[in-house]
Amino acid sequence: MTDTTADPLDPSTTTLGPASAKAVAVAARGTRPPWRLLLRKPTFLVGAAVLLFWIVCAIFGHAIAPYNPLAQQLLGTNAAPSGAHWFGTDPLGRDVLSRVIVGARSILIIAPLATILGTVLGTALGLAMGYFGGTFDLISSRFVEAVLALPSFILAFLFLAALGPNTLNLILVIGLVFTPLIARTVRAAVLTERHMDYVPAARLLGENPARLMFGEVLPNVMPAILVEFTVRLGYAVFTVATLSFLGFGVQPPTADWGADIAANYANLAAGYWWQVLFPALAIASLVIAVILVSDSIEQVLAS
Repeated sequence: MTDTTADPLDPSTTTLGPASAKAVAVAARGTRPPWRLLLRKPTFLVGAAVLLFWIVCAIFGHAIAPYNPLAQQLLGTNAAPSGAHWFGTDPLGRDVLSRVIVGARSILIIAPLATILGTVLGTALGLAMGYFGGTFDLISSRFVEAVLALPSFILAFLFLAALGPNTLNLILVIGLVFTPLIARTVRAAVLTERHMDYVPAARLLGENPARLMFGEVLPNVMPAILVEFTVRLGYAVFTVATLSFLGFGVQPPTADWGADIAANYANLAAGYWWQVLFPALAIASLVIAVILVSDSIEQVLAS
């Protein structure tokens, strides 16, 4: 009797997100993206400009900030935005603008490193699953299914509750949570690529499996990996900010957008809106910038 049970991780039956599905299709066609078209896309230029601005703030924040982000001015607490303090001050008299500028550092260290970790691990796992197939693919697929059955944020929250909140744990946890998501996309792309003529031809010529997998198959699925990386980076930024808001990210008094929103959220009722609005706008602008860059890359790869 023929088994008609659909494999949830088979590219023909798996329901991928829009970015992942398009990335897999691009990888299957083996196209070479015309990168010069990115410079003609206003959305890419805007997103890249905003992203570059926050990267500069992350690197040179202490030199750019008008005040020490940790300096308390007890005679100037809860001051509204003015010429002296463009974004006002918080309940401890700290300059909100300075904390927003310097606060870019933590999120732009944790989110990219976590995304890189998840991409490297997910790519390695997805390559092995798609290339070797068989029992290894079956067992790995079931493990990936089990992990994906739980919301990613809940997994990160549980791990951090057990391990404790610090920068290294944030990077490790978010990277590990992203690993099965990226592995699923890479596996689907490799399964399609594996049936291309060059793969069996290389095997007949005695090509080393590792060399074939990393030297031939991997370059052809790089478009899928690149799109997945940019998409996950946006999720990582939002996840880091959310975990910081819940107290599982960078700890006070270090300047951090999510932590500052959490510390001053109760002050909204008293009318001190600037203490929450400006860190929230910083998070939103960074997430939107990453999305604009990601969408532009996706469109170029699909063209």
